[in-house]
Amino acid sequence: MKILLVADKENDFIWDHFDPERYRDIELIISCGDLQPSYLSFLVTMINVPLFYVHGNHDTIYTHHPPEGCDSIEDRIVTFKGLRILGLGGTMKYSGRPHQYTEKEMEKRIRKLKRQLKKNNGFDILVTHAPAYGIGDGKDLCHQGFKCFLSLMDEYSPRYMFHGHMHLNYGRIDRIQQYKNTTIINCYDHYVIDV
Repeated sequence: MKILLVADKENDFIWDHFDPERYRDIELIISCGDLQPSYLSFLVTMINVPLFYVHGNHDTIYTHHPPEGCDSIEDRIVTFKGLRILGLGGTMKYSGRPHQYTEKEMEKRIRKLKRQLKKNNGFDILVTHAPAYGIGDGKDLCHQGFKCFLSLMDEYSPRYMFHGHMHLNYGRIDRIQQYKNTTIINCYDHYVIDV
């Protein structure tokens, strides 16, 4: 199954010069945050497949103008074609705006998912905005990853973690990294994966 992953930057080539043939094999779109709702609505309309999203730290407009035709997977597990997908958006708290969390607050969100995790016998894909601590994250508080994401991957060993937030043009950042049994993909701009 081919999945289109998007985050952080609207791609002008996709938006202004859309070619349906290029995306005919896509079966799902996942947004890892910080994209205009109109862009996500465009993608779900033009590609005509489900689009799941989590919030980025700049997605405050979603409160009044959520992306039409798209499904938030914040704090829940959804199953799509046999894949169990868990969504945990947001970043480290650095300014007190929405979709920002301390490490303890993110840990609390994960604890609240224990019943869902048990019912679904874990999950296959972790979708976040922020990276995991020490794996493609930044040194400043705004771009630092969450340590509890490491614990979550240690306990449930998902196949994939998809995240955004760390723009690949920030410097030397690898798009794909490995953490134990989990392949971690930085979804900046867009990336297509065959799962």
